[in-house]
Amino acid sequence: MNGQTDWGVLFFNAQGRTARTPFLIAAAVLLGLAALYESVIGATVTLHWVTGWFVYPALFYCGACVLSKRLHDRGRSGWWAAVILSGAVAIWPQPVGFFDFLFGLVLVWAAVELGVMAGEVGTNRYGPNPLRAALA
Repeated sequence: MNGQTDWGVLFFNAQGRTARTPFLIAAAVLLGLAALYESVIGATVTLHWVTGWFVYPALFYCGACVLSKRLHDRGRSGWWAAVILSGAVAIWPQPVGFFDFLFGLVLVWAAVELGVMAGEVGTNRYGPNPLRAALA
């Protein structure tokens, strides 16, 4: 990736690694799109029900790809993205009960693990360090 972020690959391919900054930008874009969709279409129940079948799978696929790449950078399996996305679905739009509290803890773990901590130094089993190409 020679230090440049290929946004198409980031949003539509789950293989490889991505650095923290592109991950945070991509996560903000996806959350912003979901919030925008909810604010524009959410009031119209029928339209929301029909269009949601197209919008949410696309957002989940892109979210799974972005999460998988960042998890790979941390040396974790991309399948952890399923746990993170399940937690996001469980507490959207607001947490209500005890299990939502547990899912909230999962999201706090994900925020610290993926948004705060640096990726593994050097090459791991998922590919070369995305920051190393920028420094070379």
